[in-house]
Amino acid sequence: MPGPRDLFCQPRRLGRGAALTMVFASVLLAGAATGALPDNGPQGNGDTAGADRAPGAHEDVARAAAEAMAAGKSPTEAAERAVSRSGDRWGAVYSPGEYEEFEEALDGRYTGVGLSARRQRDGRIEVSRVQSGSPAAAAGIHRGDRLRTVDGEEVEGRPVTEVVSLLRGDATDAAAGTEVRLGLARGAHDWSRTLRRAELSTDPVTARELDDGTTVIRASAFTKGAGSAIADAVRHAPAGVVLDLRGNAGGLVTEAVTAASAFLDGGLVATYDVDGAQRALHAASGADTSRPLVVLVDGGTMSAAELLTGALQDRGRAVVAGSRTFGKGSVQMPSRLPGGSVAELTVGHYRTPSGRTVDGRGITPDLEITASGEAAVQRAETVLSGLGDAS
Repeated sequence: MPGPRDLFCQPRRLGRGAALTMVFASVLLAGAATGALPDNGPQGNGDTAGADRAPGAHEDVARAAAEAMAAGKSPTEAAERAVSRSGDRWGAVYSPGEYEEFEEALDGRYTGVGLSARRQRDGRIEVSRVQSGSPAAAAGIHRGDRLRTVDGEEVEGRPVTEVVSLLRGDATDAAAGTEVRLGLARGAHDWSRTLRRAELSTDPVTARELDDGTTVIRASAFTKGAGSAIADAVRHAPAGVVLDLRGNAGGLVTEAVTAASAFLDGGLVATYDVDGAQRALHAASGADTSRPLVVLVDGGTMSAAELLTGALQDRGRAVVAGSRTFGKGSVQMPSRLPGGSVAELTVGHYRTPSGRTVDGRGITPDLEITASGEAAVQRAETVLSGLGDAS
């Protein structure tokens, strides 16, 4: 069983499977995933009351599951009720199958068709991105196409998370190779395509160079390999860097620390506690600390992404621009329950290098940017130009 985790930022209070759907929705739509930590260290900022109750809470949840199983009832549902009673805002219970998919999401893998979607103001569901080499790409689906139906079910007006669940086939635990029929529209032309789901890998880090030499690194999640991808992009950057963490709902904390090591020459990244035991995470040495850096954040910047932002801000390494971040970094510990389910319960929280607690507060940027999309990147580029060129 893995060690403590800085979980994705969605309280599991919408019913069984709702929080997991948010993980998959993030992976499929925005690349966001949960935040796991190494066995010797969690990191997060969270509900300290939940942290104080964690050891007993694990025992209470396991006892509830065992008693339900002995009575011929669902141990998973009993465990969920026990978590709800514990008051652990970020606690979660997963069935064995859900937890397996959860782990795949942390590894940057998911089963789907490879399209991202967004809901327009009028309720229409529009394809916002098609992953290269995916079933959606092979079917000729393009960005801007409208998704009308999934397996005959109308999707207009529905939450994007529900649309993702239909695409993935969550209700039937659809595996790679299963079929899903999509109703699509492009302009005045309507058509249908039947796709086979596939196991796909996310591409959470992209880099592009602007005309003035600025490198914009977009990190939508800290899934496996994201930290190394950021470090590689930094090494190839000819001048300053804009690190875009907007909408990044977290990920593997080890990856966030690897990313920090691309900008910090050693030193403290964060401190955290597990059941009262204090620990710390440190950056590796050897980074170029003179390269100008602007970190772009918003209310969707959460968890491990806040950990990285807080470290770069506290240590004076970057100008943080955008809007206040979400404010979540609690540490969860997984434990196997009778019947095979897994409970993730809060055991601690993290602090930035200066000792700031992020949970419930978020990180206030050094410079507020209210613009969105590419306009925000342009503002960040302007800020970067005022920091000087370290080439």
